[in-house]
Amino acid sequence: MEIGKAKKIFIVDDDVMLTEALKDWLTRKIPHQVTVFNTGEECLEHFSDKPDVVVLDYYLNTVSKDAANGIEILKAIKKYDPSIHVIILSSQEHYGIATQTIMKGAEHYVIKDENAFEKIASIINELK
Repeated sequence: MEIGKAKKIFIVDDDVMLTEALKDWLTRKIPHQVTVFNTGEECLEHFSDKPDVVVLDYYLNTVSKDAANGIEILKAIKKYDPSIHVIILSSQEHYGIATQTIMKGAEHYVIKDENAFEKIASIINELK
């Protein structure tokens, strides 16, 4: 991946409004190819599409006890292909949670705040 070059991005979050807004944000300046998934299982079913980056919600699908959460999906992504960049997106500001995700293979941890989309776009655009 080249800096500033369009990338294949998966957004995985059960918040439909957030995913659509982030997709719009990421395709404004650089026409990234963005695919949205509302469950981790959906995302994993499409890994043959070989994403460059996955933006993954930490508390993914916590309303359903049978669905995989963000950490489980992160582990599956890294097992499938350790070179895929993973950015965790979370409302949790706890240092321990951020550290846990980094130790499990995420490259970045972004808190869901008013600057989150800008931070994610900046991170993606700087990835090699």
